Amino acid sequence: MGHELFIAPSILSADFTRLAEAVALVEDAGADLIHVDVMDGRFVPNLTIGPPVVRELKRVARQPLDVHLMVEDPDRTAGWYVDAGADIVTVHIEAAVHAHRTLCAIREGGAMAGITLNPGTPASAIAEVLPYVDLVLVMSVNPGFGGQSFIESSIAKVREIVRMCRDAGVSPRIEVDGGIDPHTAPRVVDAGADTLVAGNAIFGQPDPAAALAELRRSALTRSV
Repeated sequence: MGHELFIAPSILSADFTRLAEAVALVEDAGADLIHVDVMDGRFVPNLTIGPPVVRELKRVARQPLDVHLMVEDPDRTAGWYVDAGADIVTVHIEAAVHAHRTLCAIREGGAMAGITLNPGTPASAIAEVLPYVDLVLVMSVNPGFGGQSFIESSIAKVREIVRMCRDAGVSPRIEVDGGIDPHTAPRVVDAGADTLVAGNAIFGQPDPAAALAELRRSALTRSV
């Protein structure tokens, strides 16, 4: 898509009692975005954070907040996260009954709008809303928990979405989330992804800063 590579560490894998320190650590190491996973315990089997934490993160983060809503009713709640200071708000095509309206409302609120799809959802499901998004997020694991294994069919899905965007004459960022590490990163970048979400591969390592640098280096190795 012609975009530079962005690394978006996911704070889902960070120490929740020391989030400000975790954010500062990866920002100093070169993070381009801070990925914030919002889960409601209904759309996915986990419960994480809500708008108050996003608001506090906005106070300390220097890089944009990339907020991924894994919630049952994003049409009703997406605006809460725009108001809390999210720079990007991504909603699931499986959950958004009024995806077009919600994506437009996110943009009108001053944030970038993203659409995401689960591993079991075909790329064609997002075709109608591609002109209204700034980012497409391909889930390469089933959402809900960090540390899962990469689903191989995600690579073909990234390629298909890149083709769909080209055919539609649009160029949103293509983000991949789930099982991203130095082995899978170059493969999804080769397929056309330009934004990589990594949680365990960064925060789960002894030296998160070094792990972030290694992830970027590996992702760029085969994408030149």
